Amino acid sequence: MNSNFSNKDYQCYVVEETDTLLNWLLNHVTHLSKSKLKATLAGRGIIVNGKQITQFDYPVTPGTKIAISKSKKNTLFKSKYVKIVYEDRYLVVIEKQAGILSMAAGHASLNVKKVLDSYFKQSKQKCTAHVVHRLDRDTSGLMIYAKDIQTAQLLEHDWHHNVYDRRYVAVVSGEMEQDEGTIANWLKDNRAYITYSSPEDNGGKFAVTHFHTLNRTTEHSLVEYRLETGRKNQIRVHSADMGHPVCGDHKYGNGDNPIGRLCLHAYVLCFYHPVTHRPMEFETPIPPAFAHLFKAGRKNQPYSGRTAHEFNEVE
Repeated sequence: MNSNFSNKDYQCYVVEETDTLLNWLLNHVTHLSKSKLKATLAGRGIIVNGKQITQFDYPVTPGTKIAISKSKKNTLFKSKYVKIVYEDRYLVVIEKQAGILSMAAGHASLNVKKVLDSYFKQSKQKCTAHVVHRLDRDTSGLMIYAKDIQTAQLLEHDWHHNVYDRRYVAVVSGEMEQDEGTIANWLKDNRAYITYSSPEDNGGKFAVTHFHTLNRTTEHSLVEYRLETGRKNQIRVHSADMGHPVCGDHKYGNGDNPIGRLCLHAYVLCFYHPVTHRPMEFETPIPPAFAHLFKAGRKNQPYSGRTAHEFNEVE
């Protein structure tokens, strides 16, 4: 094995014996731990003969050139609207900013699918992004995209079993009276595509939202929402039903817009991997602009949920 060329971003090697990629890395890249090598591989930080590879059992033969990122940072993916949180050969988990669509709609050109497809092409991956769920344009946070139709179908087929925890955080108008509770009713669109709720079956879809107040001032409250169902505009309608609409909501709000955006962020996403069936758990920080509104707030009892993040590399 020769470590005969390198640059400031990559340490480069030439293979001298036939092996599988991860096994070769473990035997020859001794300055990195097994977990770091796996993370670098899963994070697309390893290039084999000019192509990014994530497959642990990818075959390597004498003469194969391997370049290992020194930073583990994905240098091919650059977007101010989308951040890749996790990627393997089957799917990608991203965090989107407010203001970008999940997929193309009408004449709007800026969307996550387009950004990902461009990245897949640039990184020589023979795949396209398949949307399996959506966030509104003005909602930020975590999303899953499949890389092939089979993985997308596996995720969609039993979505409510596969995705076992989805939580959002929102800044709502006014001081919440309750620390926690549940809202359950039927949601249906009217002719103007405005979703409205009814305590009785109105021919719409039954929707259940659990809420937990994290912080409050006399002007605003920071609320965590856990979805039991996933209906159109569910959190926004249920927040308005409580008399505390999401701040910055031009559709269901009351004009309260303290930071100039819809204050809704999908911050926890936990699911069983559709191929390996391993639990995958992700969490993003509460947006700083949300938290800033509560510097002098009266904080509730700390939430007892786990600090979720991806804890299993996918092999």
